Amino acid sequence: MAIFPQTNRTWQIIDHARQHGYAVGGYCVYNTDGVMAVIRAAERKRSPAIIQLFPWTLHFQGPHFVRYVAAAAHAASVPISLHLDHCIQASDIELALGLPFDSIMIDGPGSSGDLEESIKSCGHIVQRGKEAGILIEAELGRVDGVEDGVDVKHAVAGRLTRPEDAKVFVQATGVQLLAPSFGNVHGPYGAGGAEKVLQFDRLESIASAVGPSAPLVLHGTHEIPDELVLKAIKCGVRKVNLNKSVRQKYGQFMSDNAGKMELTKSKQTAVDLYAQEVGELMDFLGSTGRASK
Repeated sequence: MAIFPQTNRTWQIIDHARQHGYAVGGYCVYNTDGVMAVIRAAERKRSPAIIQLFPWTLHFQGPHFVRYVAAAAHAASVPISLHLDHCIQASDIELALGLPFDSIMIDGPGSSGDLEESIKSCGHIVQRGKEAGILIEAELGRVDGVEDGVDVKHAVAGRLTRPEDAKVFVQATGVQLLAPSFGNVHGPYGAGGAEKVLQFDRLESIASAVGPSAPLVLHGTHEIPDELVLKAIKCGVRKVNLNKSVRQKYGQFMSDNAGKMELTKSKQTAVDLYAQEVGELMDFLGSTGRASK
């Protein structure tokens, strides 16, 4: 009989990607349009998917919205899980553990610079997650920058993930997903772009060090060229977080047509465009046609 984490929906999705050498998108959404777009794209493409919310949603839209998203995701004809991204505050983690999330990314315990303290802080949350049936993703090192709704711009220069630390951290905490820092940042990459700062040898060494017990997650994808995202997947990344890049056509359409069309018609067209863009990313990541449900 399967036991946690094998019974967890996010684990099932990511582990299938690990076994078959592709990646699954973690699609950040903010409203019902995004939820519908990801589900429709996943069903059309027969692709697994992960819908991601931010702690902002916990406060602005509230627990009832989270329950709606979970119900919609879990009712899909393909495997879709619900993930909470960049959860920093202890009170938010506590709230999230009581909601129907399949997984939670905790941002902070693995980034303090003190490995022993990071292990202690993260290990406690991993145990709480296990009791609730919720997978835990943690960052080790520091991925700098700002995400919509979450300020993570408090990096310490040079705090990249060391493979030897990653191995100890994963073994000691039992964390099931690892978000490493190998030069990636949230937002602009500055002069020279991502090509100048991403350290793929480091990423590959981290993947080798932690093995299959903690598949890797790529944060900070907005300005990473496609070929480098594919390179990261070859190095062991199995979850690719996608935010602004999943809704550019949607945003442009809504901006161009605000007040010019009936709301019902504009919403339908906008969601179709949103789903089209998500579907293109599923093709790119290699998750199209991989749904086993």
